[in-house]
Amino acid sequence: MDVCGFAYLLLCTCVALGKPTLKKERVHHEPELSRQPHEDNQSYRYDHEAFLGKEEATTFDQLTPEESKERLGKIVDRIDSDRDGYITTSELKTWIKRVQKRYVYENVAKVWSDYDLNKDNQISWEEYKKATYGYYLANPEEFEDATDQFSFKKMLPRDERRFKAADLDSDLAASREEFTAFLHPEEFEHMKDIVVLETLEDIDKNEDGYVNEDEYIADMFAHEEGGPEPDWVRTERDQFSDFRDINKDGKMDKEEIRHWILPQDYDHAQAEARHLVYESDVDKDQMLTKEEILDNWNMFVGSQATNYGEDLTKNHDEL
Repeated sequence: MDVCGFAYLLLCTCVALGKPTLKKERVHHEPELSRQPHEDNQSYRYDHEAFLGKEEATTFDQLTPEESKERLGKIVDRIDSDRDGYITTSELKTWIKRVQKRYVYENVAKVWSDYDLNKDNQISWEEYKKATYGYYLANPEEFEDATDQFSFKKMLPRDERRFKAADLDSDLAASREEFTAFLHPEEFEHMKDIVVLETLEDIDKNEDGYVNEDEYIADMFAHEEGGPEPDWVRTERDQFSDFRDINKDGKMDKEEIRHWILPQDYDHAQAEARHLVYESDVDKDQMLTKEEILDNWNMFVGSQATNYGEDLTKNHDEL
């Protein structure tokens, strides 16, 4: 059995045999950025510690102004995606969100070679299927008794559906960006419907197209017969009736599931991008030049725009 096939078999076994004892978290949260007002525009210590953490802020403090400006300038060139010499709020927001998701891209980079079998810098559906399901497809008789919803028989068409959703140009070959969307659909807007659908399929045991209260609780907690429910389970029952079931029909539909697992409370990246532009836009044209950014370098090196300081101390050519 190839490595990927064994990994999936192990996953299936764990799902089938394991009983969760801790609350399962399905809600996808954006990384938290500061919501606090910046009352002192000349002091960025709050920014440094909020976005770098105290240890990373200390690392930045060890750089000379010259080193910081030089490395920040290289970052500015990458943020300016259309190469027009101006950084817009939109470009800055895009960069901040990308930086927030850097762990996702790094994860894809680690596994890319396992799936790009012909080394053409893209991963076809056939390559992914062979790497992941090769053993199953060659030995289907070994899986005839697999009845769990996460068995190979159900995972294969589910993966194919997700792959096609991520494949924006419909050529059945994923670029790095498309493959990233396939592996981490919760991070991409055009994949949110797939995230909701897969969540519904995971929890909807009676397959009626909805999630009722018992299914909602069962997804988080495996109740032992005769055993008491923990306090947090009773709290979750209240959460279901008070907040999850918005239309009060006793169940969650797809839109209610979306509201639950993909909350749209606050766009942290947008708020931070607006803050950075506002504080540095000397000529008030709603855009930043490299000169404006470098003149205000002390704030930028302490913000999410520089990936918690890493871009000032390392080279990240993949971005």
